[in-house]
Amino acid sequence: MPAPTVLMGAVAYDPKVVTIWEGFRAWLREQGLDFDFVLYSHYERQVEDLVAGRIDAAWNSPLAWLRAERMARANGSAVRALVMRDTDRDLTSVVVVRAESPVRQVADLAGLTVAVGAVDSPQATLIPLGHLAAAGVQVDVRGFDVGVGLHGDHIGGERDAARALMAGEVDAACMIDANHLTFVQDGTLTPDGTRVVAQTDRYDHCNMTVREPTSAGVELFGTLLRGMSYADPQVRPLLDLEGLTAWEDGRTTGYDALTRAVDASGFYAPDGRVTATGYRP
Repeated sequence: MPAPTVLMGAVAYDPKVVTIWEGFRAWLREQGLDFDFVLYSHYERQVEDLVAGRIDAAWNSPLAWLRAERMARANGSAVRALVMRDTDRDLTSVVVVRAESPVRQVADLAGLTVAVGAVDSPQATLIPLGHLAAAGVQVDVRGFDVGVGLHGDHIGGERDAARALMAGEVDAACMIDANHLTFVQDGTLTPDGTRVVAQTDRYDHCNMTVREPTSAGVELFGTLLRGMSYADPQVRPLLDLEGLTAWEDGRTTGYDALTRAVDASGFYAPDGRVTATGYRP
């Protein structure tokens, strides 16, 4: 019998994406899965192709997952999260100010200028702004639209927001918690130069989205990914590049905060149409 087949989509947010999936492709084929991948320049088309059945799986951002779920529901089908990285779970974003800032609590941000990442960044824009809005705090937003369409898979917008904070151009900046640490380590932010004044609830990040019902090839794909071992010298460098130590079962319980932010901002319609003002990937 021919080997089960899977065609996966991934967004080329960085040149390393080619290295990662070329390596995974070779390993998966060695395990008996006829696997291949196609690259996209942005998530919106990837989601559309998944729901239309042109690809079998999509390595999706959390925002792309929400759109895929809405589009599938609107046409009477369904999608599910097959797997996700161990590092995709229970993340938070923070709002930081300069150490000398008079801002001491969330309420003090009212009326001030807050820097965010790209308009489509869950972690540096949608979720933290949703957190502030839920607290009843209205702010002036200064966005840094780097890599629009990549759903914040890069850190360009977040880094520019952090730089604007240190330059005194804004009163606060939003970023994922891990990047706050990274920016201190790489010198974007000075040690002890910032304070966290707000932290979001925990949320989940990317997942491997597939259509229901799944094929035998897709099920094997999930089984093989979950079976990858960090002790395997062939895949360990690839896992490091992809930022994980293990693939775990996908879950969708960690997207509530993003769903609320998407609905409040009108980023997507309930049927998955892109309705964000001025958003063009």
